[in-house]
Amino acid sequence: MWKGGSFVALFELPLRNDTHRRILHVDMDAFYASIEERDAPQLKRSALVVAYDPRQTGGKGVVTTANYVARQYGVHSAMPAQEALRLVPRRLLTFQPPDFTKYRAVSDQVHALFHQVTDLIEPVALDEAYLDVTANQEFPTTIDLALWLQRQIMATTQLTCSFGLSYNKFLAKEASEYNKPNGRTVVMPEQALAFLDRLPIEAFRGVGKKTLPRLTALGVATGADLRALSQATLVQEFGKMGLGLYEHARGIDNRPVQVRRAKSLGKERTYRTPKTTDAQVVAELARLADMVAAALAKHQLHGKTVVLKVRNTEFETLTRRVTLPQYVASAPAINAAAVALWRQVAPAELKLRLLGITVTNLAPASFENVDLPV
Repeated sequence: MWKGGSFVALFELPLRNDTHRRILHVDMDAFYASIEERDAPQLKRSALVVAYDPRQTGGKGVVTTANYVARQYGVHSAMPAQEALRLVPRRLLTFQPPDFTKYRAVSDQVHALFHQVTDLIEPVALDEAYLDVTANQEFPTTIDLALWLQRQIMATTQLTCSFGLSYNKFLAKEASEYNKPNGRTVVMPEQALAFLDRLPIEAFRGVGKKTLPRLTALGVATGADLRALSQATLVQEFGKMGLGLYEHARGIDNRPVQVRRAKSLGKERTYRTPKTTDAQVVAELARLADMVAAALAKHQLHGKTVVLKVRNTEFETLTRRVTLPQYVASAPAINAAAVALWRQVAPAELKLRLLGITVTNLAPASFENVDLPV
């Protein structure tokens, strides 16, 4: 039958559950906040909010993340920083401006460890990724592999992470969230239904603010309640998403880990003391070009487009880009393009709080680009 322009099945579609994979989901615990606490241990006593202080930005800005003390007061990522100011007692609250250059450097350390166990990696963000470790041959079991990786991350970065290990991405993600921080949760195929049945429905990935009230209206409070609903009911209520909910309630998610090639590589730096002279900017661009060139070399890439990013103390951001006739990967070539872009946009009054260089339009550097004679 048809309902609202979409087809609603009167019978249940057959399901296939691929349980042969071993998928590890690694999620760093309160990543940005944990880095700041590591570098300044006194912050552990504060309700630390990684965001620009709204009292200094005219109320602008959002929370990047918060430590577990701040989370106890209801602070969470993507919340307006002004709201965090309202929720947390002033005597406990500390705002810390984000330092993505530092966070990316730590993320690179973690991802280098990922590559020691598999090259089948799907990054989700700087602080989490899916790893397909089905072909593990180095460790007695994949559980041993996961425990080794967790210990290595701690030894290398002095930061904790939580992992979930299961036969698909959905379960691995749910497992990594189950026992944070520093959690270790393994869900075997025969344990999947029992694990999912007792989860509150709001813990299911994909159930958000709009979906939750509709599920509650259907009497769904747990995974077991969700599994009790028919496929037809869920598809009728939620369309394609309903089929996904039906499968997830039964521990089914056949998506493979997607290995992604970088679309761009860049580095940027935020300055607590603004850059106020042309010489300072040019020196910083040279440093950034060196960092970008090193990243390109690490990934064996080169690119044709160089992007310059500039932000002033008023939080006004400007970007300019140039596409070059030849691929570039060396620091001098990247720096020359960035400086040329800077000359186009340099304001009369310099008060810069951020500079960044990105190279896009990437291609593998394993081939030579030869200009053929006409």
